Amino acid sequence: MALKEEFEKQGLWLFRYRGVLPVFILFIGFLLFVYTELHPETFFIKNSPYEIYFEMSCLLIGLFGLFIRICVIGFTPKNTSGRTVKNQVADTLNTKGIYSLVRHPLYLGNYFMWLAPAMLSGNFWFVVAFTLSYWLYYERIMYAEEQFLRNKFGLVYEDWANQVPAFIPDFKNFIKADLSFSWKKVVRKEITGIFVLFAIFFAFDYVGVYLKNEEAPNPFLLYSMIFLLIAIAVIKIIKKKTDWLKQENR
Repeated sequence: MALKEEFEKQGLWLFRYRGVLPVFILFIGFLLFVYTELHPETFFIKNSPYEIYFEMSCLLIGLFGLFIRICVIGFTPKNTSGRTVKNQVADTLNTKGIYSLVRHPLYLGNYFMWLAPAMLSGNFWFVVAFTLSYWLYYERIMYAEEQFLRNKFGLVYEDWANQVPAFIPDFKNFIKADLSFSWKKVVRKEITGIFVLFAIFFAFDYVGVYLKNEEAPNPFLLYSMIFLLIAIAVIKIIKKKTDWLKQENR
């Protein structure tokens, strides 16, 4: 099998299981976090006044990744930029808004989301290994997606791809999105992701408090978790009882 076909085959397989890598990274990162908590001398910030600022900086990085995802989801039409794990879906080719800056903005957002807990481990080499693993993993997925788009949209895709970088944004050619921002779509699709991010940080913080015999976890993370749990419950009720969050034909 030619290398081109092999890359595409690998990418299609990895696309279906692209949720596996974050779980693996999270597990390894958690073990390293526990090790750092038990051996604070391995990370100079541990047990210093700056530790809380480091943790909040990591959270901001994760929220930045979520912000990128929200910018994508809120402005894109139906049946594009989805969470499907079975097959590639693209009724139209997104070329405006954030897609005029970078070809794979969702994966860029995912990188920052998962970089945040990787950094919490306090292990520099783990962060480097995560970044390299993420790139190798998603490079195949991006290749398979681009083959699908090239076959479906032909020269339109080629012209767009020649002007827009794959992963590192280029801001000089920004084109405003045609659609208005849809908060309903963002609430439907991303509220769980926001909860998961805060849940991960809360879990890490709680374990750290337990290992160091401290009195209570970070109250900001605790209250954020409670608020998001209530929000998810309310959203489920709204979706069940009303049509307010019903998917638009856009």
